[in-house]
Amino acid sequence: MAESNHSTVVEFVMQGSSENLRFQGFFIVLFFFLYLTALAGNGLIVMAICLNPALQTPMYFFLSNLAILDIVCTSTVLPKLLENLLGKGSTISYGGCLTQLFFLTWILGAELLLLAIMAYDRYVAICQPLHYHTLMSKPLCVLMAGSMWVISGVDSSVHTGLMARLTFCGPNHIPHFLCEIPTLLQLACSPTTLNSIMIVIADVFFGVVNFLLTMLSYAFIITSILRIRSAEGKRRAFSTCSSHLLVVCMYYSTVIYTYIFPAAGSSMENGKVVAVMYTAVSPTLNPLIYTLRNKDVKVALRRVFPTFLK
Repeated sequence: MAESNHSTVVEFVMQGSSENLRFQGFFIVLFFFLYLTALAGNGLIVMAICLNPALQTPMYFFLSNLAILDIVCTSTVLPKLLENLLGKGSTISYGGCLTQLFFLTWILGAELLLLAIMAYDRYVAICQPLHYHTLMSKPLCVLMAGSMWVISGVDSSVHTGLMARLTFCGPNHIPHFLCEIPTLLQLACSPTTLNSIMIVIADVFFGVVNFLLTMLSYAFIITSILRIRSAEGKRRAFSTCSSHLLVVCMYYSTVIYTYIFPAAGSSMENGKVVAVMYTAVSPTLNPLIYTLRNKDVKVALRRVFPTFLK
């Protein structure tokens, strides 16, 4: 792979979460716990939605897509990180690094698109309730979800292909625990102008445009909620979108730090903390955020696991 792309680098040396050996065991337990919790939590959500007819609605359909994205995200990053922490090698092959970059870029872009779609779904539910089933029909929801996967996949393929064209002639040390576009560009010894142009285009589309669309949806939602006269009506309306709004704030803050303003991450340790947030912590917290505030999901989980969730 490396030779076919005129690269003298056949593998990269990755840095773990901490060079302090005293905390090595702590990080192994922490990331293993986060990984298992993310897999279990998101897996339960997908299972509950698929097995419960009452949850066959657009909101839960998109929530199941979010759970799948979180499973793929953690599985792309954490197994390799745990392998490095366990001392079974701190290297990743050239092809393995590009593969990790492809899936990570794919998932991050898809999640930004999905958050905008979910915001639109909440806008229609609160601001256009009488037309909800028409505006959010099943074929349209499937089309939006499919477009989300395809558009992000094409974008990721372009970035990965452009990265594969670059020459990496040393050093091959990645001061991070994963292969990201900003980090790898710093190691390239060939022109990266085209890569930078495509990054700006992707940032504008996935970051800025989707963020503005999400905020626009919530501007209409908040305006509509304020028009509700009863306090109980306001509470119910807000409860239907509060979980999604919390996930949006948590996710955008970390992704913007890493990709929109990479220069702000001059401290590599800060960059690692942010990467942990969107690759491990967010996928772990998302199921808890949605289930703890959602009676329908909790009821569905009790039906799937009546013995354990009484």
